[in-house]
Amino acid sequence: MEQESASGLSGRAGNAEPVAQTPTPDGAQIHEDYLARARRGSIWQMLAIALSLAIAAFSIYVLGRAVSAVSLSALRQAIAATSAEQIASAALLTVWSFLALTGYDGLALRQLNARVRYKTTALASFTSYAISFTLGFPLITAGTVRYWIYSQAGLTASKVASLTVIAGVTFWFGMAFVLGAGLAFHASAISAINHFYPLINALIGVSVLGAILAYLVWVTIRHRHISIKGFQLELPGLGLSLGQIALGVIDQCAAAGVLYVLLPSHAELDFFTFAATYVFACILGVLSNAPGGIGVFEAAMLKAVPVASEEALLASLVLFRVIYYLVPFLFALAFLGAHEGFHRWTSLREAMRGSEEEKVLEDEINPLRRWYRDNWRLRR
Repeated sequence: MEQESASGLSGRAGNAEPVAQTPTPDGAQIHEDYLARARRGSIWQMLAIALSLAIAAFSIYVLGRAVSAVSLSALRQAIAATSAEQIASAALLTVWSFLALTGYDGLALRQLNARVRYKTTALASFTSYAISFTLGFPLITAGTVRYWIYSQAGLTASKVASLTVIAGVTFWFGMAFVLGAGLAFHASAISAINHFYPLINALIGVSVLGAILAYLVWVTIRHRHISIKGFQLELPGLGLSLGQIALGVIDQCAAAGVLYVLLPSHAELDFFTFAATYVFACILGVLSNAPGGIGVFEAAMLKAVPVASEEALLASLVLFRVIYYLVPFLFALAFLGAHEGFHRWTSLREAMRGSEEEKVLEDEINPLRRWYRDNWRLRR
């Protein structure tokens, strides 16, 4: 029996299948995986570039046709016909929009538990947005300006990067909510612009609002983190996320209001439909990668906004560029220059004060040197 069991064991052991082991990828396999990821990334980059070029080309075509049909004298007359009340209202709404933008940075700083004075926050936010809106490439332009100012307030590069990402999320929250609400609740009016069936517009709008609601539920359940190129960022919770949406909506509505009050007539388009159209034109401008979406935004608005006179609409768009883009850009350059000049003067004054204190300390330590210096001055 023992021999039989032993032989049975040996037989089972001999017939047993070897334990499967996870193969370790060699260098060639890792290299192939890296090349595959690079190819997938390059394909998406090429598609993004193609989309940007297509949007830009179509916008140039639309804008070129519109401008060719407008005489400069008629355009000047339309600009001159804009009332002082319209200019003042547009300027006030511009201030309101940029005040909301300072709240973007304020919420981000609160999420990062960073204490910065509001005047520093306002300077960094206003100048970064005013410059990035005009020059484009916001991650580079806005990020550089923010780091320049916030680093002097003691923030590290990683916190400035986190702040820029959170502020960008707030901006897109506002755009998504305004666009989704416009499509959901003004589907018929927008269908006259994008030529979609009202039901399609309503479904798109409800989907966008549903995605925002799902995000709010997602960040409410527990703390969420995202990884951006190995960089970990904790997402704001429910309270700050609601604040992001509110500030984003205020900013987008104020910015849309700047152009709305400059239009020659508001009778053909209610504000909420116009705001959704404005946001869609802004999104096209962002996708085109054109600095400030220039040309693309104007072409989209010319195609979408129904007005009796294209000259009047072009005049409104020109004034909008001046009031909302050019004037804040010039103010931002002036504020940055004044800030840098004040910072350099403060550093120089502290250096001079330190030199004087060092001289007084040397005199107290070495009275013989002080006596010699004073007598030498008297002899001279």
